[in-house]
Amino acid sequence: MLFERVESEGLAHYSYIVGDRGEAVVIDPRRDCEVYSKMASAEGMRITAVLETHRNEDYVVGSVELSTRTGAEILHADGQLGYRYGEAIEDGTVVKVGRFEIEAISTPGHTPGSMSYLLGDAGGDPWVVFTGDALFAGDVGRVDLLGMERAEEMARLLYDSVFKRLLPLGDEVIACPAHGAGSVCAASIADRKWTTLGMERKLNPKLQVAGEEEFVERMAVELERPPYFREMERLNLTGAPLLSTVPDPAPLSPREFAAMTEENAVLDTRMELGFGAAHVPGALSIWLDGVPSFAGWFLPYHKKVLLVAETADPDTAVRRLRRIGYDDLAGYLAGGMVAWHMAGKESRSIATADVHDLCTRLDREGRGKAWILDVRSDDELESSGRITGAHHIHITQLPQRIEEVPKDRPVYIFCGSGLRSMVAASILQREGWDNVTVILGGIAGWSSVACPLVR
Repeated sequence: MLFERVESEGLAHYSYIVGDRGEAVVIDPRRDCEVYSKMASAEGMRITAVLETHRNEDYVVGSVELSTRTGAEILHADGQLGYRYGEAIEDGTVVKVGRFEIEAISTPGHTPGSMSYLLGDAGGDPWVVFTGDALFAGDVGRVDLLGMERAEEMARLLYDSVFKRLLPLGDEVIACPAHGAGSVCAASIADRKWTTLGMERKLNPKLQVAGEEEFVERMAVELERPPYFREMERLNLTGAPLLSTVPDPAPLSPREFAAMTEENAVLDTRMELGFGAAHVPGALSIWLDGVPSFAGWFLPYHKKVLLVAETADPDTAVRRLRRIGYDDLAGYLAGGMVAWHMAGKESRSIATADVHDLCTRLDREGRGKAWILDVRSDDELESSGRITGAHHIHITQLPQRIEEVPKDRPVYIFCGSGLRSMVAASILQREGWDNVTVILGGIAGWSSVACPLVR
């Protein structure tokens, strides 16, 4: 038997392949889907069906791509929506894969037509349930995607789905959600790689409620909604263009690259130290591993994208961008920043300092001259502590609140490592802020007397 989970870096997306006796089924595939075909082929299996748990909001689902490559049938959830591909699956539908059966279980709440899929063992007993975004390790799916006016209604649906349809399957049943820790599809998914319904019944904070009313009160809240969700909604109803039809970005000479920067977006995926030392003017800094998490917040879809990569091969960056629908990649800088400088092109830089430097500077000069911008999340502030006197603007809110940052005094940008700080600094510099410094290193080294850490 074949049973594997495929993790997509940065998105915290989990997909699954289940196979037996020459047949295989894939659940919630990603767009760059060759991994599933290779797994099935290695076991002598053919992918016969693709199952979707819900209309996904945070990545481009690869159902159409995989079906085109394999001939697999597509069965999608959320049948009330205007899908242009596949067939809507109904509650109770059974999909056979070799000796095994997978039963569709209606579990609305995260979306109105969400489905979970129960895999029975060879004897027919419940074994694994693929819960999509209904139930995660340590959390449940957000219910605010249809707007706060329907959040209570969706929370009640989710309560029924979790407490009346999923948990009764049995504590011993393995729960396989569509996302892990770090996903924007819930508030606080636990870093628990594998879990069971029994573990969630016992350990999941969202399930420790006295009843439906308490659950609804806790769940009917508005969470941050990344702007790229709208594009994912569109692509996941119409079916994204096949990757075979999407041209690869072309290598561009520094002269060609420079001629295109004014009208297009420039994304630099190098690490923060390289970007800080020198970068193409106007470039947005998102380090490679941060691309899946942050590109959708700051990179527009209506412009072509130019890439500056750490290496001569931008393939990883391209792959991660396409997972969230960025297909219009105009090209990449051949030879990187070395070629850019050898061609005599102008570059910009952003100052950096380590956390000890900032603490010493604050203690020597006092708070008055420095303006500390802390771009960490509320959860990080609560768990690691707040810097007294710092101004907190979460990195995802910076474009909307940028006018709160002064231009007439030094701005020191702080996060947990320096990576997100460089993202913030690149946004500020692009909008005209010149006196910014990125603080390298996390909160662990903070020792300022003038601006102490408060936990």
